[in-house]
Amino acid sequence: MSNAGIYAREAAVRLLHAVLMEKRLLIDLVGAEDGPLVDLEPSARARAQSLAATTLRNLDRLDAVLDKYLTKKTPFALLNILRVAAAEILVDGIASHAAVDSAVTMAKRKQKTAHLKNLANAVLRKVADEGAAEFAKTAPQALPKAFVGQMKKIATKEQIAAIELAHQGGAPLDITCRDPKEAGEFAKTLGGQLMPNGSVRLQRAGQITELPGFETGSWWVQDAAASIPALALGVVEGMRVLDLCAAPGGKTMQLAATGADVTALDISQHRMRRVEANLERTGLRAKSVVTDALGWKPDAKFDAILLDAPCSATGTIRRHPDLPFAKANFDLAELLKLQRNLLAKACEWLAPGGELVFSTCSLFAAEGEGHADWLAKQEIDVVPVALDAPQLGLEPMMANAAGQIRLRPDFWADAGGMDGFFVAKFKKAS
Repeated sequence: MSNAGIYAREAAVRLLHAVLMEKRLLIDLVGAEDGPLVDLEPSARARAQSLAATTLRNLDRLDAVLDKYLTKKTPFALLNILRVAAAEILVDGIASHAAVDSAVTMAKRKQKTAHLKNLANAVLRKVADEGAAEFAKTAPQALPKAFVGQMKKIATKEQIAAIELAHQGGAPLDITCRDPKEAGEFAKTLGGQLMPNGSVRLQRAGQITELPGFETGSWWVQDAAASIPALALGVVEGMRVLDLCAAPGGKTMQLAATGADVTALDISQHRMRRVEANLERTGLRAKSVVTDALGWKPDAKFDAILLDAPCSATGTIRRHPDLPFAKANFDLAELLKLQRNLLAKACEWLAPGGELVFSTCSLFAAEGEGHADWLAKQEIDVVPVALDAPQLGLEPMMANAAGQIRLRPDFWADAGGMDGFFVAKFKKAS
């Protein structure tokens, strides 16, 4: 058993503790200078992240199996060790002896759990021998009740169950090509699948930076659903376009690649550095503005604006299974206020005849359909524009009766699903 393997597993256990007990997000923990991954080699870091995410994605199912063999309340420190080991056995399918031995070693290395090493060994041997059948018949990880309550306006009980099943499968890697005409060729080169919207989907990507086309800037990583808002703006070549709340930059690059004169604005200097790095790699150009949009005033109005507003990000749980645990009870009040303020600003900055696309990667109707309804009641000279789903590479049922796009993780389920998104379009009177 290598030290690297033990270190990765111990880091996964620490990540699990931070998410479940401290309510911290993995994305913050991974980048933290004092975080659990700081001293690990790149391969061990990747393994720790993957193992923590796999465990969280299946936590209810893993606990259902472990509960059969735990007769007393188990200290949280040991329970997380058992969860990680069970995930390796039941989900990743690694050799059971390796998972059991590593868990026992981890238990021995902790003062709080050293006396329970024999219990860890006995329980995990039972999991290895008998757990697969129990695991197979358990339901997917359930969403928090607060999430389900918000989602009932956009999905039935059966559809919510399908969303939970889609979350369990995780997410493949989608890329957007700088030149859409090259997407078919890159699908062949990378062994991927050309999706109806023009994205290329890779079920197993490996090291992204080593893939053909990365170094030359021919494509960037972007979930298929996240490509739809920019596509919804239509032809913007030569137009002044604002990408409001631009980071991490996928939409900025989409717009720039069409020949638009793009201004990318975001409040975060750190996140905008990533946008600028991606623009440099892809050879695309956009004006970068780092500021609080609510206090900013452009020199001139824009022909088109894309507002992908900050939101609960509940549409991204396929890739971020920690979100329901770290943010089980969202206080939407401040988010909704910010989203509406940004929407009002965007309408103000839009030139006569200009078009606005508003989107959120949320499964909550309040962050999507609710805002479209709100805007229609304001004394703002903008009118809704119905979107044609098939023109965007989507099925007709992915647009609602109002012509707004409502995407869910269970769409394209056979191919790996997609992020949850809401997209609506508006036009300012001439």
